[in-house]
Amino acid sequence: MRDYLLRSLLVSGVVIGYGFSPLSAQAQQQQPTDVQVAALVEALRQAAPQTGKANDGFYSAWQVKPETLKGWSKYCLKKEVTPTQFDNNPALAREVVSCITRREFNQQFRATGNNETAAVRGVACWWMTGVYTGCNQGFTATYVQKVVGFYQQQRGNPSGRSR
Repeated sequence: MRDYLLRSLLVSGVVIGYGFSPLSAQAQQQQPTDVQVAALVEALRQAAPQTGKANDGFYSAWQVKPETLKGWSKYCLKKEVTPTQFDNNPALAREVVSCITRREFNQQFRATGNNETAAVRGVACWWMTGVYTGCNQGFTATYVQKVVGFYQQQRGNPSGRSR
């Protein structure tokens, strides 16, 4: 009887402990995978507006403003890079863009309850405007739709369903 009682308490403690474990919280709070981040980085690159001007004030394939690059490179690389360095080094540009995209994608995953498509929309809107919402019409809506479409192509998910 005593052994049965001890086993019962042990099992109860394990079950209760599991409910409070970090694994349980982690299961509820997903983060985008490396594959998802890479797909979004590529979608942002593909959707970047092309001005057709050689010196349009934007840098790299992602069309980043110099003042934006300053903060991003400090955050991601712990040092500033120049727009010329960013423009002339695709690997450096991708590293910085991937870092910032991961940060924002993580935040949007949390904000949308792990809704992949909504998180992509939020990041695309933020990328263009600096805010996560309000890209429902005009140029910004078109841009967000392009990003979502390219993202779904990258993920091999043309229907747009979350995985």
